[in-house]
Amino acid sequence: MKDLFGKAILDFQTNNSPEDLVTETNISEADEMNVEYLFRSFNEMPKLEKKALQLAKGKVLDVGCGAGSHALYLQQKGFDVTAIDISANAIKACELRDLKNARVQNILDLENETFDTILLLMNGTGIFGTLSETSKYLQKLKSLLNPDGQILIDSSDIIYMFDEDEDGSYLIQADGYYGELTFTVSYKNQTEDTFPWLYMDYNTLQNAAHAKDLQCELIMEGKHFDYLAKLTL
Repeated sequence: MKDLFGKAILDFQTNNSPEDLVTETNISEADEMNVEYLFRSFNEMPKLEKKALQLAKGKVLDVGCGAGSHALYLQQKGFDVTAIDISANAIKACELRDLKNARVQNILDLENETFDTILLLMNGTGIFGTLSETSKYLQKLKSLLNPDGQILIDSSDIIYMFDEDEDGSYLIQADGYYGELTFTVSYKNQTEDTFPWLYMDYNTLQNAAHAKDLQCELIMEGKHFDYLAKLTL
């Protein structure tokens, strides 16, 4: 991994001539993203993210924290927050932003800790990669929950990205799940190795959660096929 996403975050934090990130998927054209978006304040966040932060309680784990904006907001509110990301550059930026407990960590390797709230935001299901890996991740997340803990996770139903037939059905590939995408990230004339990224419609997430004996509740729906869900024991 070249850690280009993290490099862009660190460049922005240190004023090192940051440029836009370019993301592309197997079903969409290249799209530019201003890195500044990852540094947004609470007031600049979408409603789903605001709602998730308002629901946070107790000891919090922010998974895939990126530039740390969610964790920083909660830290300022007095929460005990642990922020993790697999990007060393992103974690360096978090530390420069005075996030007290930020570390380079893969969620699957986290042991001997439990939390009251686990956050997975900005398409939190993305880190599962594929539908077949979802069970493994949910099992791990479940093991990190305190008895009355909660997992707050968001995603989108990307069925709208596929062509619709005259009868209202969608033209999607017969093999696999339509929310399984492959992503490519480019930054400053470098391109990251392609990686899998999963978008889950709510019913699919609910079924996966139930299979792991987790309750799944739809908390809120956004304007564009996106939603926030809460998983509990």
